[in-house]
Parts: sequence; C-alpha cells; structure tokens
Amino acid sequence: MVKHPFVTKDQLVEIAEHYPTPFHLYDEAGIRRNVEAVLDAFSWNPGFKEYFAVKANPNPRLISILAEYGCGVDCSSATELMIAETLGMRGHDIMFSSNDTPAEDFRLARELDAIVNFDDITHIEFFEQVAGHIPKTVSCRFNPGGLFQLANGIMDNPGDSKYGMTREQLGEAFSMLAARGAEVFGIHAFLASNTVTNEYYPSLARILFELARDLARERGVHIGFINLSGGVGIPYRSDQQPNDIAQIGEGVRRAFEDILVPAGMGDVAIFCEMGRFMMGPYGCLVTRAIHEKHIYKEYIGVDANACDLIRPAMYDAYHHITVMGQAGGPDKSAWEPSRTYDIVGNLCENNDKFAHDRALPEIERGDLLVIHDTGAHGYSMGYNYNGRLRHAEVLLRADDTCELIRRAETPRDYFATLDITDLGRDLIARGSNIA
Repeated sequence: MVKHPFVTKDQLVEIAEHYPTPFHLYDEAGIRRNVEAVLDAFSWNPGFKEYFAVKANPNPRLISILAEYGCGVDCSSATELMIAETLGMRGHDIMFSSNDTPAEDFRLARELDAIVNFDDITHIEFFEQVAGHIPKTVSCRFNPGGLFQLANGIMDNPGDSKYGMTREQLGEAFSMLAARGAEVFGIHAFLASNTVTNEYYPSLARILFELARDLARERGVHIGFINLSGGVGIPYRSDQQPNDIAQIGEGVRRAFEDILVPAGMGDVAIFCEMGRFMMGPYGCLVTRAIHEKHIYKEYIGVDANACDLIRPAMYDAYHHITVMGQAGGPDKSAWEPSRTYDIVGNLCENNDKFAHDRALPEIERGDLLVIHDTGAHGYSMGYNYNGRLRHAEVLLRADDTCELIRRAETPRDYFATLDITDLGRDLIARGSNIA
C-alpha cells in the first residue's frame, strides 16, 4: 500500500501561505467517512456507542464532529471532563476511565453524572468518601494477567500492566457496588495497543462476553454493556494492511451470538473507546525543511521537533514522510527515493528525529514535508522542552476551505504561569511584544 497525503501539493502550498509551518492539519471529510463506517460496522447492536478517547486528540472542534454522529467521549482527567462539559456532554455521553485518580477528578465526574469506570477495587470506597454515593450505572476494568496472544503471536503483556482488577476482585467489586445501589454494570478491558489485525476485538469480545455471562450468574447483577475500549490500530507503515472495521464488527457480532444471546443477554450494549483508529490517519504534521547538514550522515533539519510529535523520540515509532516540494517547484511526492536522510528537529536531544536513515526524494531547503498519521497522540502529547512552543492546528474542511482550530503558542503563553512574580510579569510583557 502506498501512502498518499489527504492534501495535494497545491492545497498545501496555499495553506502554508496562511498558516506558518509547522502545524497539524486534519481531514474533516476523512474523519466523517470513518465514523460512518464504524457506526455501520456495529449497527447490528442497538446500544452501540463509540466513546472517543479524548487523550488521543483533545481538540474540541474535532470532538464536536464526532458528537454530530452520537459519539460520546472517554475522559481520563478533570481537564478532559471540562472539555466534554463545554461541548454540552453530560451523563451517559461521558465515560470516565482513569487510574490513580485524584479526588477532584472523581468529584467532577460525579457532578457530570458520567459513567465511572473503576480501575481498582479500592477506588469504590474512595469514590464514596470524596464524591458521594455510587451511581446507578457503573463500570469496572478487568485485567486477566499473563500474556495476551492471538494466533499470530503475543500481542501484549497485561500481567505487567498497572490497569484493571483481577477476576476475583472484579466479582467482589460488583457485589460491593450492588450493595451500594448500583443497578447496571459494565465491563471494560484493554489488552493490547495499536493492533493491526482484524482478530483483536473479536478475541477480546469473547473473553469479556464469557466473563460477563459468568459474573451475571455468580453475582446476580445486570450487565448492561461491554466496553471493548481501544487498541484497534492503524497502519503507520506503508507495507501494512489497514484494519477492516466491517470485518471486525462482524467478528464481534458472531461472538455475541455465540455467547451472550444463548445466555439470555442479547440486550447488552457494545461500547468502544477508540482514539487512534478514529482520528490517527486523518491528521498530519506539516513542516518545512530549513537546514541541511553533511557530516557522517545526511541530515535535513525541519522547523518542527519532538515537541510537536514525540512518538518517534519516545517509542522509536515510524511515521511515513512525503516530500511535497515548494511553490513553483516540481511535485516531489511522486518521485522515487534517491537519498537517505535523518529528518531532525531543533531540540537539544539526539532522539529528536522524525526518521532514521529514511530513503526519500532529494530534499531542498524550503520543501514542505508531510509527516503522516499524527491525528492521534500527536499534538496531544506535545510539550515545551527547550522553551519550544507548540504549534497551530488547522482543519481542512469537507469543502476544501480551512479553519484554524488552535492557534500557535506564543512566548506570552509560555510565561503566563509565572505571573505571581515581578520577573514573571516582565517575561509575560516581553512575550507579548514578541507575539
């Protein structure tokens, strides 16, 4: 599979004239097509709901697109809950899945009547102490321990994960919650990250469906929903096959018919909290080549850095790069690779690299580069090391017009939290002059 940007060179040159590089660019038309495909794949389940993982991309403008289709949000902090509230979401439009949860986070979740997804059995009493009575609808997170395997090998190691409860704790938690007034129960599990296989969700579903059937019998509780969480991945590499969401939905349906329907549990709703699959391919980081260096290797320095996309530095993750060229020059996106480069940013860290020894067309200073698949865990993981400022986010609307959905940070933003001191106020004033 050849990776193509969702934007043409001419479009990108025009956009870059209005919004200085670097910036994250998002594809509204692609986001809409994808959410429609997800809803269609699970349309066999009347209660299906996608709770978009806000941690993947917390831009309210993008979340509002998903909300148009009835999607909820999965929040993990008080700040993410505030985003949901500002978008008009309350109650069962919010799943609150957190861990090592501060008291104020639980209090806000209770105030918004969100579905609380308890990560640990000890959090039940803590929640009561800090947030009040237990809601009627609750969820608990399950960790089966050991290794999680599919036919094609080991996928992940839940036994080394800090998340979730054991099988025994889960049953005890349900009894504790029922005694405190809970009436509708959900089960959640996340056993593998970024799986590029159609078998992950159906395999996870079978584990959780059997668990739900057994717990309903053992504890006498009503299981209202099963949350398959995230983990459905995207093909970062051009030689990977993308997941087929229709096939995934059908695999979950078969498991549902095999396990839950015979148990008289055909009314159970299926929830997901996909972030990467919903948004990842529909964002890219647009950056410009500003320097070249020729020492023991060939380096191209761009105006973005790991503050804009930390995944390559943190995980040695691969992100495909397309060289687009520049105004008035040839379209390099169709060229065959002819040079080998490291594509680097300007942080004082040697891991600030978007690509190692990458075969690419020859790059000249001024060329626009598209770094693919940054729509999830791109901007959201940004930071300010070296005093570098985070950059803008732009939405390419379905009608091919553009909308600035987050402005670039300024020095004033960086210094704003220092306003308690005279020196801080001086720096803010200086930052305002620069901006």
